[in-house]
Amino acid sequence: MPRSASQKGTLDLAKDHASDRIEERPASPAALRWGFVLTWYMRILAILWIMKGLSAWALILGIWTPGHFESRTTGYQATIIYFAIIDLIAAVGLWMGSSWGGIMWLLAVMSHLVLAAFFPSVVSSGLLTMAFFFALIAVYLGIAWLEAQEK
Repeated sequence: MPRSASQKGTLDLAKDHASDRIEERPASPAALRWGFVLTWYMRILAILWIMKGLSAWALILGIWTPGHFESRTTGYQATIIYFAIIDLIAAVGLWMGSSWGGIMWLLAVMSHLVLAAFFPSVVSSGLLTMAFFFALIAVYLGIAWLEAQEK
């Protein structure tokens, strides 16, 4: 059945209107690579921080040094309890790949560095450990920056 001129004009108008739409296309696989790298870097950090948090709990529960936690100073006990909690919270956030996980991890690692620098009797960290933490921070910030530039 032949179309009338008005039907044909309507179809052409609809076709032209459809071509004016802005279509969102998925990013190319190459463009997603820094997001992928950041996700896996955060998961590796999460595993490390789970171990760090569990080691703090081992100190609290007396698994490594039985009976010594209660005999320590209140400042030492508070510091170990702080890291037992914040390290595991940061690890969960890192594993999930959420922005709050990265922030909690930065808070945890910076807390460790500050306490190690100003109170070495409470948080003992050698120069190698501090350099390792600074390197982890630099790599994290670098990958996060590259991932943000990619978007």
